[in-house]
Amino acid sequence: MENEEDPVKRQQIIDARARNISHNVRCLECGSQSIEESQADIAVLLRKLIRDEIRSGKSDKDIYNKLENEYGETILYAPKFDWQTAGLWLSPLVIAGVAGGIWAYGRHRQRTNVHLLALNLTRGIPLTPKEKETMLEILIPPQPEGFLPSSPWWTRWLPK
Repeated sequence: MENEEDPVKRQQIIDARARNISHNVRCLECGSQSIEESQADIAVLLRKLIRDEIRSGKSDKDIYNKLENEYGETILYAPKFDWQTAGLWLSPLVIAGVAGGIWAYGRHRQRTNVHLLALNLTRGIPLTPKEKETMLEILIPPQPEGFLPSSPWWTRWLPK
């Protein structure tokens, strides 16, 4: 009885491994389906190739490497992370960081003490107290109502 179950178990293991590999391999004709789901001719051939490779004793990694070498990296759903693709994967973070830095610099520039700069420019020029007061009223930005200047930036959007 063991001899009869042994080939059945072996075939079940081969089928399970083949299905697992086939779920991670993209159909070259369909593009959006794995070769396990696709009924295209190339998908059927690739499934047969995978089963033949498993029967010949190759590991999953060897099969993935063979498929990648023959058909290119795009056949795998999970491409390798290397220096060539690092720019593609990390570019959204870099762009967000640069945009955040530009935004923070703009916010910092808005909050500089413009009135002090203006007073330094007019240091040698005699101004009456009324002129100085008018200049400060124009140059000093109004404080937000109901908030301390040291409150976090996100408190501006809280309901009052």
